[in-house]
Amino acid sequence: MDSAQQPTGELNNSFDTLMVSGGDQSRQPQDAGNETSFTNWKDLPMELLLRIISLVGDDRIVIVASGVCTGWRDTLGWGVANLSLSWCQDRMNDLVISLAHKFTKLQVLSLRQIRPQLEDSGVEAVANHCHDLRELDLSRSFRLSDRSLYALAHGCPQLTRLNISGCSSFSDVALVFLSSQCGNLRCLNLCGCVRAASDRALQAIACYCGQLQSLNLGWCDGITDKGVTSLASGCPELRAVDLCGCVLITDESVVALANGCLHLRSLGLYYCQNITDRAMYSLAANSRVRSRGRGWDATAKSGGGGKDRERDGLASLNISQCTALTPPAVQAVCDSFPALHTCPERHSLNISGCLSLTSVHCACALHPHRAGRVILSNHAY
Repeated sequence: MDSAQQPTGELNNSFDTLMVSGGDQSRQPQDAGNETSFTNWKDLPMELLLRIISLVGDDRIVIVASGVCTGWRDTLGWGVANLSLSWCQDRMNDLVISLAHKFTKLQVLSLRQIRPQLEDSGVEAVANHCHDLRELDLSRSFRLSDRSLYALAHGCPQLTRLNISGCSSFSDVALVFLSSQCGNLRCLNLCGCVRAASDRALQAIACYCGQLQSLNLGWCDGITDKGVTSLASGCPELRAVDLCGCVLITDESVVALANGCLHLRSLGLYYCQNITDRAMYSLAANSRVRSRGRGWDATAKSGGGGKDRERDGLASLNISQCTALTPPAVQAVCDSFPALHTCPERHSLNISGCLSLTSVHCACALHPHRAGRVILSNHAY
């Protein structure tokens, strides 16, 4: 298929032409050769065009194809639900503005940037046209202000996954409003959002986003126990919580998560130096309470015993630099959650920087057959 296999140089020329014209169909391409190659494909059936585009695997092809003719533009706008512009090295904001009205059925959009390009006007264009959006990655968008969050709250209320890590200009007022409008959020990455991620914002998330399953609060150093305990009571479905670098939290936060979030699988406590043995024993005790609470009927249905505990309990725990912890307390957590490992090749229990914990051993030291099982990785979204 010649148009799908065109050389990278021709693809870049076509893309540059589209960028200059802003997707204006009345403007003639600067490269007549590209116009001829595209013209031969204008009468492709909708289903075949979408199939071809899906096989190419390069979103630049999708963008260039949307500028071929009205038929192709409408077809792609109707059929493309997943788009990534993260490869764009220059003028991303202009590109987003020129494309948003074409791809109104988008459900997944990645605008992750290597260097800051995206501005509020680009996010507003997305919010104005892509009302079915479910997943959005805006990480490292340092130029964005609260205008973007307000626009998303109004235009994209169906969001389930939002990554705004590194967006340090957002305020907690805007995040509170977004939470109140996007109650379907399941996964939220606020890593480095030091102004937005406050106790007030966490209380709003707990109030409006009760189905939340993954929350990254890494290096949001203004968070205290007040915000985390609110989350634990309002978001019982949480599976993954990253509190790395939240230096103000204490055992109260971990105790609340252990008691309120019974499906917790991943917990990050790196550099939380106020965490003591009490937090570890709370996690271990909670595991034993849940095991007893299931009863023998539930255990029998799920296959029983250790396998059930390994599937349901903590599978990833980062306590690096938590220097107040002692080996017996951490060993109690290891013994309660067979999926936790200190083995170098697996290391789902991270204790680096804690020399006193080198004597802690995981269950696979006694049960080598577990070494081949897959462990939940840290959540990155």
